[in-house]
Amino acid sequence: MIDPELVARIDEQDKKLELIKQSVDKIRRYLFWTFVAGVITFILPLIGLAIVIPYYLNTLGSLQAGW
Repeated sequence: MIDPELVARIDEQDKKLELIKQSVDKIRRYLFWTFVAGVITFILPLIGLAIVIPYYLNTLGSLQAGW
């Protein structure tokens, strides 16, 4: 019915596709965690600045009021 050579080639392609899928999954996870790290390194300093700048301006304003 089905040529054994054809079946062997299909099985070989299935194995190669599975390896490709595993590789793509690893790349996807790597890119996701790279994105998360990038967001953290960008957002956390912004949050810190949002907290520190008003405190700094308040301190600077109180120093100028004393002059």
